[in-house]
Order: sequence, then C-alpha cells, then structure tokens
Amino acid sequence: MDENRNNMPLEQEEEGIDIMALVKSLWEGRKTVIIWTSVFIVLGLIAALTMKRSYAVSTVMVPQLNSSKTSSLSSLASLAGFDLGSVNTGSELSPLIYPQIVSSVPFRKELMYTPLHYSKCDTAISMFDYALSDYAKPSAVGAVFQGLIKYTIGLPGVILKAIRGEKEPIVLPEGEGAGSNGPKPLLISDDEDKILKVLAENVSLAVDKKEGYVTLNVKGSEPIQTAELAMKAQQLLQDEITRFRVEKSQSELDYIQARYDEIKAETESYQEQLARITDRSQSVTNTRDRIERDRIQTKYTMSSSIYSELAKQLEQSKMQVKKDTPVFTVIQPVAVPTKPANSRAKTLIVWTFFGGILGCGIVLGKQYMPKLKEMFAQAGETEEKAES
Repeated sequence: MDENRNNMPLEQEEEGIDIMALVKSLWEGRKTVIIWTSVFIVLGLIAALTMKRSYAVSTVMVPQLNSSKTSSLSSLASLAGFDLGSVNTGSELSPLIYPQIVSSVPFRKELMYTPLHYSKCDTAISMFDYALSDYAKPSAVGAVFQGLIKYTIGLPGVILKAIRGEKEPIVLPEGEGAGSNGPKPLLISDDEDKILKVLAENVSLAVDKKEGYVTLNVKGSEPIQTAELAMKAQQLLQDEITRFRVEKSQSELDYIQARYDEIKAETESYQEQLARITDRSQSVTNTRDRIERDRIQTKYTMSSSIYSELAKQLEQSKMQVKKDTPVFTVIQPVAVPTKPANSRAKTLIVWTFFGGILGCGIVLGKQYMPKLKEMFAQAGETEEKAES
C-alpha cells in the first residue's frame, strides 16, 4: 500500500505537462522558432506596407416617431405581456426595419453610383467607375503580394473558376411576356456585384432599441470619400423612410391636386361663359338667353362649391404630408476622419505572433508526435485485448 501511494505522485507527474521540459524543448529548437518568426515578420512587413488604409465614420440619429397612433395599442398589449414597440402599425415604420433598408440592393446601388471625391481624381467619380479605373490598381509590391496570396491561399478558388469557365451574361428578354409592361427585376453585373459586396461590408446600421437611436457606420479608403459616402447614406436613409411614411398621404394629395386642377379649370370655363352671355343679354334680353344664363349659373354655382371644398381638402392634405414627414435629430454629425481605422503596427504584430506560434508548434510537434503515436497505438491494443 505504501509503495502504491508513493508511486501515485510520480505517475501523475509523468501524465501531466512538464513545463520545464517544454521550455527545454523550445530552447533546443530555438533556431526553428527564430526562422519561422523571421519569415512571418517579413510577410507582416509586406502586408503592412501594401495594406490599404481604411477610414471609419459614424453618425448617430434619433428618429422622431409619431407615437400617438400606437400608444393605445401598445398600452393594451403591454398589459397582456406583448411588446408592440417593433411592430409596424399604420404608416409607422419600425426602426428595426432600417438595417434592412441599408442592406437592400437598391440602396447600395444608389451609393455605388454616387459621385465621390478621391485624392487621385480631379473630379468626383463614383465607386463603380473608380474601381474599374487605373487609379484603383495596386502598386508593384502590392500586386506581387496579392498574386502570392491568390496563388497560395486562394489557389483552390482559382482552380474552381478555371474549371467552371466564364459565365454567360444574363440579358432580360424584350417584347411580350410576364413583366413586359410592369416592373422588371434588378439585373446586377459581375462588376457591380463586387462593389455591392464591398458596400455590404463597409456600410451598416445598428439600432439601439432601449435608447431609441440608430448608428450608421461607414468605412472607406480615403477620409473625404468616406465622409461623403456617410453623408449620402444618411440622406438616402432619411429619404427612403420619408417616402414610406408619406406614401399614403402623398397619394391622397396627388389625387386631390389633380381633381382640384380639373374643377378649377371647369369653374373658370363656366365663369367665362356666364360673363359672355351676360354681356350679350344686356342689349337684347330674350327667353332663350335667360334660360341659358340660368343653366350656366347653376353649373357655375355647383362647380364653385366643389372647387371651394377641394381647396380646403387640398390644404388639409398638404398639412397631413408635412405631419407624416419624419424628423431626424442628428446627435453625432458626420465628421471627416483624421486617423485610419486599421494599424500597420497591429498587422505586423499579428503576423509576428502567428509566426512565433507556428514555430513553437513545429518544435513541440517534432518532439511529442512520436509519444502521441505511441499513446494511440497502446490505446488501440488495449481496446483489441478488451474486445477479445
């Protein structure tokens, strides 16, 4: 019994991790660690020097929602244990839908073709045109590094693309058929799809349900270009929300405006006819002129009454459109960034750390791989004996 007790700590020490043995192994294989760390330091320097600068802009807005329509429903629902704060009631658009607007294809496509100012261009140019121009091409070192990454890490993708071949462009059919007279689906080219994916990563919207504000985050390659892109995204978001909110009232306003113009022209026509027959009947008055004047007078009176009523409704509709137009309070306006969001020093540190970890893993793997193989072999033999 005493011997077994004395041997238990020794067995536990052998089964455990010997820190000193690990340190000794790393010291003996320090050349391997230094070589791999040096290699990744060089790669990190290349990655840091060829890295494209990225700038970030954030703007905070508070949408002023009309809560009078939903207050009664929300209070009743809260008593039953339901939360209607995120439910679209009537013409209200929940702020939780705003990120879906920002991530939609029409929204990003509008941003893609917005003229922006780049330092290499004399005039404003869209992101799509800039990406296809010679200004966006990397430097010689950057091109070599991208080629190295493409044919090492990205080699499987290159092989798959070569096997699949070039895709034929999609062309919408013309002439009669479904959708020929109505709206047509969006057709996105390969070049546009690349820019849309970049915008999907660089333009995002976060909603704080508790505090009730939204944060628009935008990333770009240059300070001025990033700020202008954020301003356009902010304005476009406000326009889209306003369009949704005033869509119904604006439709009513357009209808009343068209009817108002018709009645106005009709009333003025009756007024001119009444004036002509009145002037004509001043010299000679007969029964026919009197009957015609009374008939035109009756039409003019009815048209004038409708015209006055439509004028009131027109003013009410204009007021309703202004009432439904949402107001956005900008808490944090867009500012031109002064420092890049990504750091070359951090990139170099990450590559160096990865190289050191890889070197240590190779040294320890060479030492402990035979022991692991032996351990697995013994485990297999034990299972075979137990089965037999």
